[in-house]
Amino acid sequence: MSVVMCALDRWVGRLLNLIVFVASLAVVGLMLFLILARYVFGWSVVGTLELVMLAGMWLYMTGALIASRRNEHLVVDFLELQIRDARLRALHKSLVAFVVTLICACFVFWAYKMLAWGLVRPQRTPALAIPLWLSQASIMVASLGCLAYALRDLIGGLRALGGKTTEALASQGEH
Repeated sequence: MSVVMCALDRWVGRLLNLIVFVASLAVVGLMLFLILARYVFGWSVVGTLELVMLAGMWLYMTGALIASRRNEHLVVDFLELQIRDARLRALHKSLVAFVVTLICACFVFWAYKMLAWGLVRPQRTPALAIPLWLSQASIMVASLGCLAYALRDLIGGLRALGGKTTEALASQGEH
């Protein structure tokens, strides 16, 4: 990977970590506040769960994106572990990356349709009137990011298959 791409990837990684940190603090802090308000002080605070939902959506989707970036997402690697030939392993990785890229492209399309519909027919949460597209945007961002990382894996697999680099598969997601 080029120096520019590595620098960009590190910057994106820091941004994702910051989003996860802030969203985690928001979810935990707001839930703690809600519990204390209800059961200790007897207050009924309206809208807190709406904020938790918004922060939670960004937390979950950003977490999925971080897993994709690090190549730590859920995989079934039984077949891959059985393959001993490097070229056949590269072919397997390329095929898996191709299928994942197609699936991610479908998710981008569906997320776009959902977000576009949410912008055309805006809905809001009942208490705080938070536009629902704010939480839906997290799905769009995650699907685009996962597609980008799937393309990265596909390119790395094809490079390894072409023999241009023998360590392309091992270094995917590591910088």
